[in-house]
Amino acid sequence: MATDSTACAPPVLYAPQRLDEGIAALVGEPVFRTILGEAGPPRFRRRRNGFATLLHIILEQQVSIDAAAAMHRRLSDTCQPLTPQRFLALDEATLRRCGFSRQKMGYARDLAQKVVDGRFDFASLAAADDAAAEARLRSLKGIGRWSAEVYLIFALGRDDIWPAADLGLQVAVAERLQLAARPAEAELRGLAEAWRPWRTVAACLFWQSYLHKRRRVPPVLAPELYA
Repeated sequence: MATDSTACAPPVLYAPQRLDEGIAALVGEPVFRTILGEAGPPRFRRRRNGFATLLHIILEQQVSIDAAAAMHRRLSDTCQPLTPQRFLALDEATLRRCGFSRQKMGYARDLAQKVVDGRFDFASLAAADDAAAEARLRSLKGIGRWSAEVYLIFALGRDDIWPAADLGLQVAVAERLQLAARPAEAELRGLAEAWRPWRTVAACLFWQSYLHKRRRVPPVLAPELYA
Protein backbone atom coordinates (compact mmCIF):
# COMPACT_ATOMS: atom_id res chain seq x y z
CA MET A 1 0.00 0.00 0.00
CA ALA A 2 1.33 3.45 -0.91
CA THR A 3 2.24 5.77 1.94
CA ASP A 4 2.44 9.53 2.16
CA SER A 5 6.13 10.26 2.67
CA THR A 6 5.38 13.78 3.84
CA ALA A 7 3.53 12.42 6.87
CA CYS A 8 6.83 11.11 8.26
CA ALA A 9 8.93 14.15 7.39
CA PRO A 10 10.46 15.88 10.43
CA PRO A 11 9.13 19.35 11.21
CA VAL A 12 11.04 22.31 9.85
CA LEU A 13 12.84 24.12 12.66
CA TYR A 14 13.22 27.88 12.70
CA ALA A 15 15.49 30.18 14.67
CA PRO A 16 15.36 30.85 17.53
CA GLN A 17 14.01 27.92 19.53
CA ARG A 18 11.11 29.82 21.09
CA LEU A 19 10.25 31.96 18.07
CA ASP A 20 6.46 31.78 18.46
CA GLU A 21 6.62 32.61 22.17
CA GLY A 22 8.85 35.58 21.44
CA ILE A 23 6.55 36.86 18.71
CA ALA A 24 3.61 36.68 21.12
CA ALA A 25 5.61 38.74 23.64
CA LEU A 26 6.63 41.41 21.10
CA VAL A 27 3.51 41.73 18.97
CA GLY A 28 2.06 44.35 21.30
CA GLU A 29 4.65 46.85 20.05
CA PRO A 30 3.44 48.72 16.94
CA VAL A 31 6.70 48.25 15.00
CA PHE A 32 6.59 44.47 15.28
CA ARG A 33 2.85 44.28 14.74
CA THR A 34 3.31 46.22 11.49
CA ILE A 35 6.15 43.96 10.32
CA LEU A 36 4.07 40.86 10.99
CA GLY A 37 1.10 42.34 9.16
CA GLU A 38 3.14 43.29 6.10
CA ALA A 39 5.83 40.61 5.91
CA GLY A 40 4.52 37.72 7.99
CA PRO A 41 6.46 35.86 10.67
CA PRO A 42 10.19 35.31 10.13
CA ARG A 43 11.11 31.92 8.69
CA PHE A 44 14.86 31.56 9.02
CA ARG A 45 15.66 27.87 9.22
CA ARG A 46 17.71 26.57 12.10
CA ARG A 47 21.12 25.21 11.18
CA ARG A 48 22.98 22.22 12.57
CA ASN A 49 25.36 22.75 15.44
CA GLY A 50 28.67 21.73 13.93
CA PHE A 51 31.69 22.34 11.73
CA ALA A 52 29.87 22.91 8.42
CA THR A 53 27.64 25.62 9.87
CA LEU A 54 30.45 27.57 11.50
CA LEU A 55 32.43 27.26 8.28
CA HIS A 56 29.49 28.77 6.41
CA ILE A 57 29.42 31.71 8.84
CA ILE A 58 33.12 32.29 8.16
CA LEU A 59 32.26 32.47 4.47
CA GLU A 60 29.47 34.97 5.25
CA GLN A 61 31.92 37.46 6.72
CA GLN A 62 32.00 40.69 4.65
CA VAL A 63 30.07 39.23 1.70
CA SER A 64 26.38 38.93 0.88
CA ILE A 65 24.39 36.00 2.26
CA ASP A 66 23.69 34.86 -1.31
CA ALA A 67 27.39 34.88 -2.24
CA ALA A 68 28.28 32.92 0.90
CA ALA A 69 25.57 30.34 0.17
CA ALA A 70 26.91 29.88 -3.38
CA MET A 71 30.47 29.41 -2.09
CA HIS A 72 29.35 26.88 0.48
CA ARG A 73 27.41 24.90 -2.15
CA ARG A 74 30.55 24.71 -4.31
CA LEU A 75 32.50 23.51 -1.31
CA SER A 76 29.85 20.91 -0.43
CA ASP A 77 29.88 19.63 -4.02
CA THR A 78 33.66 19.31 -3.86
CA CYS A 79 34.00 17.85 -0.35
CA GLN A 80 31.55 15.05 0.48
CA PRO A 81 30.93 14.68 3.34
CA LEU A 82 32.08 18.07 4.60
CA THR A 83 33.99 17.01 7.69
CA PRO A 84 37.00 18.70 9.31
CA GLN A 85 39.24 15.81 8.25
CA ARG A 86 38.20 15.99 4.59
CA PHE A 87 38.37 19.77 4.58
CA LEU A 88 41.99 19.70 5.78
CA ALA A 89 42.87 17.50 2.78
CA LEU A 90 41.76 20.18 0.27
CA ASP A 91 44.56 22.18 -1.35
CA GLU A 92 44.67 25.94 -1.76
CA ALA A 93 43.70 25.89 -5.44
CA THR A 94 40.55 23.91 -4.66
CA LEU A 95 39.56 26.27 -1.88
CA ARG A 96 40.13 29.29 -4.11
CA ARG A 97 37.83 27.78 -6.74
CA CYS A 98 35.19 27.49 -4.01
CA GLY A 99 35.59 31.19 -3.22
CA PHE A 100 37.89 31.22 -0.20
CA SER A 101 40.23 34.15 0.29
CA ARG A 102 43.64 33.40 1.78
CA GLN A 103 42.47 34.87 5.11
CA LYS A 104 39.33 32.72 5.24
CA MET A 105 41.36 29.65 4.34
CA GLY A 106 43.44 30.30 7.44
CA TYR A 107 40.39 30.70 9.65
CA ALA A 108 38.73 27.57 8.27
CA ARG A 109 41.81 25.39 8.54
CA ASP A 110 42.44 26.57 12.10
CA LEU A 111 38.85 25.64 13.03
CA ALA A 112 39.07 22.26 11.31
CA GLN A 113 42.35 21.41 13.02
CA LYS A 114 41.04 22.35 16.46
CA VAL A 115 37.97 20.16 15.96
CA VAL A 116 40.12 17.24 14.81
CA ASP A 117 42.49 17.68 17.77
CA GLY A 118 39.62 17.87 20.24
CA ARG A 119 40.45 21.45 21.25
CA PHE A 120 37.00 22.64 20.17
CA ASP A 121 33.85 20.65 20.85
CA PHE A 122 30.44 21.52 19.46
CA ALA A 123 28.50 19.32 21.90
CA SER A 124 29.87 21.21 24.92
CA LEU A 125 29.18 24.48 23.10
CA ALA A 126 25.47 23.64 22.95
CA ALA A 127 25.42 22.96 26.70
CA ALA A 128 27.05 26.28 27.61
CA ASP A 129 25.11 29.44 28.49
CA ASP A 130 25.07 32.36 26.07
CA ALA A 131 28.08 34.20 27.50
CA ALA A 132 30.25 31.08 27.78
CA ALA A 133 29.30 29.86 24.31
CA GLU A 134 30.11 33.24 22.79
CA ALA A 135 33.47 33.33 24.58
CA ARG A 136 34.39 29.87 23.29
CA LEU A 137 33.47 30.82 19.74
CA ARG A 138 35.42 34.06 19.93
CA SER A 139 38.50 32.18 21.09
CA LEU A 140 38.72 30.76 17.56
CA LYS A 141 40.84 32.48 14.94
CA GLY A 142 38.70 34.78 12.79
CA ILE A 143 35.54 34.49 14.89
CA GLY A 144 34.55 37.90 16.20
CA ARG A 145 31.45 39.07 17.98
CA TRP A 146 29.20 39.17 14.89
CA SER A 147 30.12 35.63 13.81
CA ALA A 148 29.63 34.28 17.32
CA GLU A 149 26.26 35.98 17.68
CA VAL A 150 25.04 34.67 14.32
CA TYR A 151 26.07 31.16 15.35
CA LEU A 152 24.26 31.48 18.68
CA ILE A 153 21.09 32.49 16.83
CA PHE A 154 21.03 30.09 13.91
CA ALA A 155 22.83 26.99 15.19
CA LEU A 156 22.05 27.10 18.91
CA GLY A 157 18.66 28.80 18.66
CA ARG A 158 19.29 31.25 21.50
CA ASP A 159 16.45 33.71 22.19
CA ASP A 160 18.18 36.87 23.43
CA ILE A 161 21.06 37.62 21.04
CA TRP A 162 21.37 40.95 19.23
CA PRO A 163 24.00 41.10 16.43
CA ALA A 164 24.18 44.88 16.33
CA ALA A 165 27.08 44.96 13.84
CA ASP A 166 24.92 43.34 11.16
CA LEU A 167 24.40 45.74 8.26
CA GLY A 168 20.98 44.38 7.27
CA LEU A 169 19.75 44.69 10.84
CA GLN A 170 21.01 48.27 11.08
CA VAL A 171 19.28 49.22 7.82
CA ALA A 172 16.00 47.55 8.78
CA VAL A 173 15.88 49.21 12.20
CA ALA A 174 16.56 52.61 10.62
CA GLU A 175 13.77 52.03 8.09
CA ARG A 176 11.18 50.81 10.57
CA LEU A 177 11.94 53.33 13.31
CA GLN A 178 12.30 56.13 10.76
CA LEU A 179 15.74 57.13 12.00
CA ALA A 180 17.66 59.90 10.26
CA ALA A 181 20.63 57.60 9.64
CA ARG A 182 21.62 53.98 9.98
CA PRO A 183 22.48 53.46 13.66
CA ALA A 184 26.00 52.54 14.67
CA GLU A 185 26.60 49.32 16.57
CA ALA A 186 26.70 50.92 20.03
CA GLU A 187 23.50 52.89 19.41
CA LEU A 188 21.73 49.81 18.10
CA ARG A 189 22.67 47.80 21.19
CA GLY A 190 21.12 50.47 23.36
CA LEU A 191 17.91 50.52 21.33
CA ALA A 192 17.45 46.78 21.78
CA GLU A 193 17.53 46.81 25.57
CA ALA A 194 13.76 47.29 25.56
CA TRP A 195 13.29 43.96 23.74
CA ARG A 196 15.01 41.71 26.27
CA PRO A 197 14.68 38.73 26.70
CA TRP A 198 13.55 38.35 23.07
CA ARG A 199 16.21 40.28 21.18
CA THR A 200 16.82 37.39 18.77
CA VAL A 201 13.15 37.38 17.84
CA ALA A 202 13.26 41.15 17.36
CA ALA A 203 16.31 40.76 15.10
CA CYS A 204 14.57 38.09 13.02
CA LEU A 205 11.53 40.33 12.62
CA PHE A 206 13.69 43.21 11.40
CA TRP A 207 15.54 40.86 9.00
CA GLN A 208 12.16 39.67 7.73
CA SER A 209 11.23 43.30 7.13
CA TYR A 210 14.52 43.93 5.29
CA LEU A 211 13.97 41.02 2.91
CA HIS A 212 10.27 41.77 2.37
CA LYS A 213 10.96 45.40 1.46
CA ARG A 214 13.43 44.21 -1.19
CA ARG A 215 11.22 41.33 -2.37
CA ARG A 216 13.81 38.79 -1.37
CA VAL A 217 13.74 35.53 0.56
CA PRO A 218 16.46 33.86 2.64
CA PRO A 219 18.95 31.98 0.45
CA VAL A 220 18.61 28.21 0.19
CA LEU A 221 21.58 26.58 1.89
CA ALA A 222 23.08 23.15 1.38
CA PRO A 223 20.64 20.58 2.87
CA GLU A 224 23.21 19.23 5.32
CA LEU A 225 23.35 22.62 7.07
CA TYR A 226 19.79 22.49 8.30
CA ALA A 227 18.80 21.09 11.68
